[in-house]
Amino acid sequence: MAKGKVTFIDDACKGCELCVTVCPTKIIKLNKEKINNKGYSPAYVIDQEKCIACGNCAIMCPDSVITVERL
Repeated sequence: MAKGKVTFIDDACKGCELCVTVCPTKIIKLNKEKINNKGYSPAYVIDQEKCIACGNCAIMCPDSVITVERL
């Protein structure tokens, strides 16, 4: 199975949760303990080791704040 690394531009994320809903491994959550410059809780990966580099999150993101790299 492919492995990947997901990164977010935290200050551009508006916390819409679309990436959360399309992640097949359920490793993306909103960081409710952090508020970005826009006033939203940004998304983050809770377990990078479980990422399969499918790219669903990056495709779904309306603001293009997600980058997926295959390792």
